[in-house]
Amino acid sequence: MKKLFTVDDIVVAFISALGYGFGETISKLFGWPELVCYGVSFVVGLVFSEIINKIAFSKAVQKKPINRILTYVSVFLIFLIAQYISIRWMGVDMFHYVKDELLGVIGMPILGFVVNMLIRGLRVRKIRKLYGDGSEGYVFDVKGKDLEELNKQNRAVQGKYNADCAVKTRTGTYVGEKYKKTVCYLGIPYAKPPVGELRWKAPEPLPDSDAVFEAKNFGASAIQVEHKGSLLKQHRQSEDCLTLNICVNTQKTKAKRPVLVLFHQGDFSYGGSADPLLYGANYVISHPDVVFVSFNYRLGIFGFIDFSEVPGGDAYPDALNLGLLDQIAALKWIKENIAAFGGDPEKVTVLGFESGASSIYLLSACEQAKGLFQKAFLFDGNPAAVYASPEASRALAKNLLRETGTSTMRELSQLDTEVLKDAAQKLWQNMCAPTCDGVLIPADIYRAAQEGAASGVKFVIGFPSNEAQVFRSVLGDQNYTDLINGSVAEIKAITAGSIADAIQAYIDKEAASSTELEAKSKLVEQWNALGIYRSAVKLSQGGSKVHLLYWDEKPLIENLGSGTVDAAAALLGNDEALQLYGSVMNADLSEALQSLLLKFINGNALQLYPNEIKGVDAFDWKAFPKALIISDGKFSCEKPESRLTEVDGLLDFVIQY
Repeated sequence: MKKLFTVDDIVVAFISALGYGFGETISKLFGWPELVCYGVSFVVGLVFSEIINKIAFSKAVQKKPINRILTYVSVFLIFLIAQYISIRWMGVDMFHYVKDELLGVIGMPILGFVVNMLIRGLRVRKIRKLYGDGSEGYVFDVKGKDLEELNKQNRAVQGKYNADCAVKTRTGTYVGEKYKKTVCYLGIPYAKPPVGELRWKAPEPLPDSDAVFEAKNFGASAIQVEHKGSLLKQHRQSEDCLTLNICVNTQKTKAKRPVLVLFHQGDFSYGGSADPLLYGANYVISHPDVVFVSFNYRLGIFGFIDFSEVPGGDAYPDALNLGLLDQIAALKWIKENIAAFGGDPEKVTVLGFESGASSIYLLSACEQAKGLFQKAFLFDGNPAAVYASPEASRALAKNLLRETGTSTMRELSQLDTEVLKDAAQKLWQNMCAPTCDGVLIPADIYRAAQEGAASGVKFVIGFPSNEAQVFRSVLGDQNYTDLINGSVAEIKAITAGSIADAIQAYIDKEAASSTELEAKSKLVEQWNALGIYRSAVKLSQGGSKVHLLYWDEKPLIENLGSGTVDAAAALLGNDEALQLYGSVMNADLSEALQSLLLKFINGNALQLYPNEIKGVDAFDWKAFPKALIISDGKFSCEKPESRLTEVDGLLDFVIQY
């Protein structure tokens, strides 16, 4: 939490009280009615408060200690002059008014703090009542009316439309809808629908069009695996899913705004931009000089599968990385059209979580994506989770043939969407992921980063300390157990020798005081964090500027964890969505993180001067190898290695692997 009071707050309260006192005194001297005197006192006090707020909390005053000291001295001199004038000419001791009014000025923030804590307490109580101990994972409290609203579809517009909310692009005119201080354009197609003959084919550009379309509703989410705790299993799904969403503040400006593009999470097999956790409106309301974009891309067997060994598969050479090609197509559409929405196509920052973050890491070394973004903020994206070779993706294709009773691409391509969806649900453990094929993506992504393939991009790379429980909350207990056991077996196979022995010794030790599953979960959590850290090491060695972020916030409900969900909500300011996921936002932490994200987008130094956010101390986020540590709502900057693993030798092994 912020400091309730700082020296600056006292100075502001002092001057505000002086204003209230002067307003009341002068109006009484004129013999005005008591009610009028109170009104004048209130107005003058507010004016004084506004003036001193702008002065005391300005960047010029706060950035240097000497400026703050000079400000305080000036305030004291102003008071002495006011006291002299009031006694000599009005016969009134202003100390009397300052004493009384100061109590009122200070009392209001205290009252506000108490009210906010009560509101937070009620929210926590509501969440605990819904979730209990969180052992059932995510149990979204979504009403039928909300789902009906979410599942509306855009239509072509005939006749008149709201020109103030319409934007013309090469591919059509799109009519958005006002939301508070923004206009949101939802469900805009960025490529031809990948259906029919285009199933499992690279995305194709849309033709030119003068038609007018609604852009008021999210497009369909990609066909996906439906886990127990996945919110978007309640949103309509379709192979026709290549759409994006744009949110712009209504505040007028002549300058082009930087663009923030969000890549959604979901293990490459579920999720989408319709998840309220990922809405951009709140961020754009708070930061009007940013244009926000999110989009969908193909997932699972529709986005990541290698058909090269299936008869007829040579006609589908791009199938193993279609989801990445969709992402590139979306970025190209943004570069071509975002200026029409007030965005600057040369100032694009990408923000990704989990698989979305991993995708961005891959694209940063991809020739086809060069120049499409300049900065990348990645949270919990582990490049080690993608395939180093096509074998696993080819095995998935063979399993798909077996599950659907087909033997050729011709037979597969003629199957209904629902048949393929059912097959994907059964094959969810045969992970779908991008492949480092040596064509679209370098065969060794870590070496490519080390050799400078992403040197033109600036990075923030974040990783959580408690993501495993978040994953369990989505997958459900049985799926989570299967996944953890499979991951541990894979880790042991990779490490072998003395490191594998150390891993087993660690699991045995932890299991003695908890359970074997919990011990294995901690090991998998550490392995993932080390993979993310390795990616930062290689980028830094390749010349990229990297800042690290380590999220160590305690969850509201232990069994729901604290990781991507909390970090995404905090970065975007989506407090109501976070409550759906069983947590309550730390508003102060969110405000600070949003400010740092904005600085990153604008290319400014990642630091806060004192009271830039009122009540938050000065902070300088040092670049790699140090990290911004977020713990208990506080910031610190230190090397993170000691927090990454408790297994002897594992850190060095992973970095050198």
